[in-house]
Amino acid sequence: MNVTGDRTAEHGLATIGYDDEGVATRSFDIISGGVLSGYQTDRRIARLTGADRSNGCAFADAASSMPIQRMANVSLAAAPGGPSTDELIGGVENGVYIVGDKSWSIDMQRYNFQFTGQRFYRIENGRLAGQLRDVAYQATTTEFWNSMEAVGGPQTYVLGGAFNCGKGQPGQVAPVSHGCPSALFRGVNILNTVKEGGQ
Repeated sequence: MNVTGDRTAEHGLATIGYDDEGVATRSFDIISGGVLSGYQTDRRIARLTGADRSNGCAFADAASSMPIQRMANVSLAAAPGGPSTDELIGGVENGVYIVGDKSWSIDMQRYNFQFTGQRFYRIENGRLAGQLRDVAYQATTTEFWNSMEAVGGPQTYVLGGAFNCGKGQPGQVAPVSHGCPSALFRGVNILNTVKEGGQ
């Protein structure tokens, strides 16, 4: 598992040349080979953590706002030469294929969560077997990422995002992108699964 923060990603909603402390932005590793290896930093956090420089993550949503540390475009990296979405589905006997994201609920520690998607399909014997509705999945952060079995190749990567990530006191709103290839998880708790057109 490899995760990057990138303030320079093409078409990223958090992409900019210089942050609001005047630091040139860059791409940086957050997780390398499954191990936490870096942080999003502004000048203050870089100094406190002993980093050689800020990662350019200071952001203010207006000229009258104080710059605070905010997310870069954060992406789960695709596996070079990795499988297609169809190949990942082909390895599943009984499961759910979830496309996109919709609503979410997560605690203040960012540990317990429940998410939904935009479209859902039942997987039976390695093939899509019709749509589902009212699907949600829940886990803890550590259980969820430890259940990841495979990630797709670069051809499966999609960069999404949101314009309204809120943080700070008083609150500030920032745009941010999240990228992800297709990925296969085992043993995640699925809720509220209903077949389209019936119960």
